[in-house]
Amino acid sequence: MHTLKRFIDCYIETETCNLRCHYCYITQKRRFNNKLVKFKHTPQEIRKALSKERLGGTCLFNLCAGGETLLVAEILDVVMELLAEGHYVMIVTNGVLTKRFEEFVKFDPSLLKKLFFKFSFHYLELLRLGKIEAFFQNVNKMKEVGASFTVEITPSDELIPYIQDVKDICMEKLGALCHVTIARDDRTKGIDILSEHSFDEYKKIWGGFESELFDFKTTIFYKKRKEFCYAGDWSLYLNLNTGKLTQCYGRREIDNIYRNIDEPLKIQAVGHNCNLPHCYNGHAFLTLGTIPELETPSYANVRDRVNTSGEHWLQPAMRNIMNQKLKDNNQTYSVYQKQVVGLKEIFHKAGSVQKRISRSLKRKPNE
Repeated sequence: MHTLKRFIDCYIETETCNLRCHYCYITQKRRFNNKLVKFKHTPQEIRKALSKERLGGTCLFNLCAGGETLLVAEILDVVMELLAEGHYVMIVTNGVLTKRFEEFVKFDPSLLKKLFFKFSFHYLELLRLGKIEAFFQNVNKMKEVGASFTVEITPSDELIPYIQDVKDICMEKLGALCHVTIARDDRTKGIDILSEHSFDEYKKIWGGFESELFDFKTTIFYKKRKEFCYAGDWSLYLNLNTGKLTQCYGRREIDNIYRNIDEPLKIQAVGHNCNLPHCYNGHAFLTLGTIPELETPSYANVRDRVNTSGEHWLQPAMRNIMNQKLKDNNQTYSVYQKQVVGLKEIFHKAGSVQKRISRSLKRKPNE
């Protein structure tokens, strides 16, 4: 069995989609631009930049686009290279591009067992487009060839009248209820829930799915993290096209994977310097253990389900990886190292302020 060294969350620059969900984060910010990513580097170059040797061991990659991840065919070759390197790969998809899944079926079984699909179940859009059957056919297609999966729905107010319909079709097609995430409003400073209901009401409405994903997310939503976080070391956020590597969402660039490709990557933990109002994707980062002292379920627990036939959504190899905690496979920092992280953050902020002052002084005053 493999040991998990790092979690790499990868952004794919595709910002268009074959669906138009009202709760979509890209729609909220008016960022849909019909842009399909054109990778600047070959799949082989990407593999070399993200080799096990360079990253220190086996990593779990999450590939997610601004729109639909699988719209660009080249992503399949990238996935194949990462899997062949020995990594584990998760793909976020709306599950309706049947031709792409027909290509995944052709992957070697040894690679498929390290592949996971997060199928986003956009019920109302699939209903409108007549794509519900195609969605579940593709889910089962991946299950049959040995890949792992989860089915997850975004709990929007518009979906509330259809809750029982969603439960019924999931039990019919999957033999288990889908997981439930939290719809968030990225336009708000506090990254609030996207709902007219209070948070307590929201939890009561959607708690009936008995989703450990939803239950855990409700415990961390709106809670500012003040502990020492190892994001930036044990986990990283990567723009797979440009190579820009950051510590986490909204953090500064710490390296570029395509620069000095034969040299080790520069890494540095966030520490106590998280600038987010709350860890809204902590169902991945926190369950994998980026904050060692925080007690959480495993990532496998919030992704897996067992159907009425006793079958798991996660296959053994993927379940092993998702059950691990990064804190068990990496060295924690000494008191001195933590102090250095804090000092570097202070110097960085001071430098940023100095640059803003310099730019301001260079501007001509208004006449």
